[in-house]
Amino acid sequence: MPTQPLSVRAVSRHAVREELARIAFDEFCATGFDQVTFADLAGATGVSRSTFLRYFANKEDVVLFVFDPIGDIVAEALKARGEEDNDWLALRQAFDPAIQFLLDDQKEVIAFLDLIQATPALGARFREKQFEWRPEVARELVRGNSDQKALIAALVRVAAAFECFSIALDTWREQKGTEDLAELLDAAFGALLVPGAN
Repeated sequence: MPTQPLSVRAVSRHAVREELARIAFDEFCATGFDQVTFADLAGATGVSRSTFLRYFANKEDVVLFVFDPIGDIVAEALKARGEEDNDWLALRQAFDPAIQFLLDDQKEVIAFLDLIQATPALGARFREKQFEWRPEVARELVRGNSDQKALIAALVRVAAAFECFSIALDTWREQKGTEDLAELLDAAFGALLVPGAN
């Protein structure tokens, strides 16, 4: 099924959110995440506090906005995959478009990851987002199989896959992007590869 095109309104909303997030990020870096208030963000962006809150419910989501598409990207890649029998390999391949998405603006992504690593509330919210992505990705992995045991197995594999992704991402951040992110993810996935497993 082809993806539905975004409405002009949705595109406009995304553009506004992106601009607000960009300005807010500069404020967080200059002042410190915990010290910046929504009133400060409103002043920096030139919108009212209530307007800012219409686009972002909390400060954590202002920073993590850049990562929002990842869950959908992985799920879409699984949906478009061929008849791959090995779920673990299919999951690894589904992260390739997500890696490319992050590498499109590597310097900015690393700066965001640095802020997340330095701010416990952001780290917790980032893990929560990954938890929220799991069910959709798991549903794509089982391809409509309604068996509860199959879904449980898929959820376990998806949870492990996102943990591998987090570890590879953090290692890549620590190395300031000098390592190949895809190779780091290969190493993480390879650590859990069981020969002959499906």
